[in-house]
Amino acid sequence: MEVPPVDRTSKHIRGLNVQSKVDRSGGRCEISSEVKTDIEYLCEAVPQLSKYFHIVDKIGEGTFSTVYLAEAQMTSGAKEKFALKHLIPTSHPMRIAAELQCLTMAGGKENVMGVTYCFRKDDHVVIVMPYLEHQAFVDILGSMSFEEVRRYTFHLLKALAHIHRFGIIHRDIKPSNFLYNRLQKKFALVDFGLAQGAPDTEIELLKVLKKRPQQPGSCAGSQPSASVGNKGPHGRAPSRDPTPHSSTKPPAKRALSHARTKPLKDSMAVSPAQRSVFGERNLNSLHPNEAAVVKVTLVRPSRVEDVAARRMAPPRRRPAPAGTPAGANKPKASDLSHGLTCNCYATDRVCNVCLARKQQVAPRAGTPGFRAPEVLTKCPSQGTAIDMWAAGVILLSLLSGRYPFFKASDDLIALMQIMTIRGSKETIQAAKKFGKSVLCSRDLPAQDLRTLCETLRGTRPCAGGTAPDHLQPPLNGGAEGKEDPGLSGSPLKQRRLLDGARRARTSRTDLTPAATAPVDMKGWDQVPDEAYDLLDRLLDLNPATRVTAAKALLHPLFKDL
Repeated sequence: MEVPPVDRTSKHIRGLNVQSKVDRSGGRCEISSEVKTDIEYLCEAVPQLSKYFHIVDKIGEGTFSTVYLAEAQMTSGAKEKFALKHLIPTSHPMRIAAELQCLTMAGGKENVMGVTYCFRKDDHVVIVMPYLEHQAFVDILGSMSFEEVRRYTFHLLKALAHIHRFGIIHRDIKPSNFLYNRLQKKFALVDFGLAQGAPDTEIELLKVLKKRPQQPGSCAGSQPSASVGNKGPHGRAPSRDPTPHSSTKPPAKRALSHARTKPLKDSMAVSPAQRSVFGERNLNSLHPNEAAVVKVTLVRPSRVEDVAARRMAPPRRRPAPAGTPAGANKPKASDLSHGLTCNCYATDRVCNVCLARKQQVAPRAGTPGFRAPEVLTKCPSQGTAIDMWAAGVILLSLLSGRYPFFKASDDLIALMQIMTIRGSKETIQAAKKFGKSVLCSRDLPAQDLRTLCETLRGTRPCAGGTAPDHLQPPLNGGAEGKEDPGLSGSPLKQRRLLDGARRARTSRTDLTPAATAPVDMKGWDQVPDEAYDLLDRLLDLNPATRVTAAKALLHPLFKDL
């Protein structure tokens, strides 16, 4: 299908040849040869770009797209910056059109990125958007004040409330998709490539995608857990059916564009273990051990095994005591839940009957560390609440100063990490609400969110209200008025030592906060309870009771915004 062009500025843009080198007079450094190769490849794939844009650099790369920074000279003579998002050729045309429709209908206002133009050449599509200069989340997290965190959270919820009014589920809320210009105090929610439609969505193409069969395993930044059907190299199903506006070039030439891939992506496909989970630097100084002793078991297996090829030894049965009638140890039909055909329910094993069943299909697209519990447990019905959970994880990183906060290699470890914060009993009870049974080998108590965040940030006062050790002045011998048993020598020497201890004690008594060097806590010593109440509502394990974006904007934390 033909991607509808969205032309808003092309009549104001002059022709400008694309160059693969960066202008040194603008203060930029020479780009690498690899980036030059990518820019040349883009210009060759979509030659229309050379008429309008000067591609400056590659500023981002994800699983399904690559973003470039470009400049265009307007008719007024001024230069304007744009972001060019080049989608991978295997993206389905309906998915591309749905992303464009989300940008045109909901974008351009309320902290949501809009679209300026769209170029298409054969199977290559480039979406042109306004460029917002922004700072990396990991670079500014340590220097943000609480007031800045409050404002950041408010604008994030404002963007979510806006897209949720259109019935859009973003599915990939994370700091790198919420751009923040610290100086101009501007925000922009970007990347609707994984967006889905809610039952009441106003985006017509998302309704079409909702009717299409879901493809499990499509996720940003992670490998699918099981392969279902024919997919592209990055988890999206390629379009093989001819469209009404498809190119009339011979298939051999189109196959050449598919065969040409980037060396970087090839290396990532060969060694996925070397790739960072988030594609960003890790701010945490402590690396949690993922090989935890807690064992989490779901009723459904994470993958389907070949029963015929798997040899299972018969379970050992204890000898029945004398006088026990035959068949007394077999489970009764009344003991099994309604609709079940086996007796492994709510146990830590999986029988052959369950292994032979088809894997449950449920959407799990998103970035590891930001997936909600209903996504990790493969709940088939997912709504806008999954975006609110991801917003809660962002707020958790902001209040604790740790990013990424959750980092797991698979969904079960991610669920276990959530249990360590929210509690195992609470997680099990919430899972029952949306039809899932979760087993945990240990009882994990829920953590107090204020205590957790203040401890990780280092602002929690010591027991008894005393100041931390690094703020206490060191005192020399006998500072507490007691003679040091090691005092020796002449009476004059003893008097000098005692006088020095007395002066040290007097200095400590006179020491007040005003006399010490002022330490700017940036409001982190006065975080109100409303902040942690909002965090608790965002990280509600039950999606049915999780706070919505519209209600979160009315929270007392934002009463003066």
